Amino acid sequence: MEPVIDRAFAAALYGDGDDGLDTGASLLAAAPGADAELRRRGEEYLTRAWRHGWQPADVLRLVRRDLREPHLRLAASLIHTETGRYAHLPPRWKTQLAATGPAEEPTGDRFSQATTYLELYRLLLRLPPVEPVGPPPGERVPGPVEGEPRTLTRVRALLAKAEATGYPEEAEALTAKAQELMARYSLDEALLAARTHAKDVPGAVRVGVDAPYETAKAILLDAVASANHCRAVWNEAFGFSTVVGFEADLEAVELLHTSLLVQGTAAMTRAEAAQRAGGRKRTKTFRQTFLLAYAHRMGARLAAAGDHAVAEAADSGAESRGSLLPALAARDVAVTDHAERMFPATTATRVRGATDEAGWTHGTAAADRARVGRERPRLP
Repeated sequence: MEPVIDRAFAAALYGDGDDGLDTGASLLAAAPGADAELRRRGEEYLTRAWRHGWQPADVLRLVRRDLREPHLRLAASLIHTETGRYAHLPPRWKTQLAATGPAEEPTGDRFSQATTYLELYRLLLRLPPVEPVGPPPGERVPGPVEGEPRTLTRVRALLAKAEATGYPEEAEALTAKAQELMARYSLDEALLAARTHAKDVPGAVRVGVDAPYETAKAILLDAVASANHCRAVWNEAFGFSTVVGFEADLEAVELLHTSLLVQGTAAMTRAEAAQRAGGRKRTKTFRQTFLLAYAHRMGARLAAAGDHAVAEAADSGAESRGSLLPALAARDVAVTDHAERMFPATTATRVRGATDEAGWTHGTAAADRARVGRERPRLP
């Protein structure tokens, strides 16, 4: 059956038009004996993607963005089968695999099924190499201890409550407490590494930055990363940012960015509803400017909160004063060096679209309300 597969793939996967896709799907629909080989080829494309630096969440994000639900379910099915062959999976892959969603074969007539396979494989085949953010599957490497530290579990719970509550003051207090815990945790990790001369090195993680308003979302992520001793590099074409930093800080960035985005989007929706009730119709412009203002103001507040946390820790005792700042400086240098090795050539992006005065005013106010820990909150 390989000649049928080869002819179908040659027609469908190496062109942009629909004619080749239809030809390939017709060949496969007429050859039911090729089904097993068809699926095996897809798993090979995934193996190639892992070797080129991609991870399951990255692949699914692109499939969700560029194709449709049947392709997403097929991709999830292929990923589960392919990754099930490895004795060892990299850190974070278990979480990604658990979040893949429904996994199933395409339905419908054989031509439609074959078309779904080929459209997915065309996307997989065209994935270029990207900067790896961890080892490929199958490699046994020292990883984080199973389960997250208790501090991060508390942070996760606090942020979940902040996102769920309908009371702004309670959300502010919960978010502020979470940021306080994350800052203290990061500082403790830096001191511990310095005292024990641990050979801890920076790592990296990818965070999805999805449309719409992806520029504002990327700016917010960059602000969160900078405030937590990390560096973020945005890949606009593939819809993600790579965040470089030490493990404890990477965890904090993922948690806080997700929560602030949820809170900012909720605040934007409320403000937009009020604007529309007053007769405004420029919804898209308002939303875009709102989120840009929110990201800009949040960056300033997070930076101030980070400086405050460091100063407070440095004033807490002679031992901290003598070791905290050098430890943080050494980690900052290590993160910067690692980021520059991963991304030796980056470009700056000019931000456009902040043209709605009301959106900017409301977005700034929303960021001001999402206090991030300059003062110790009192929880209800």
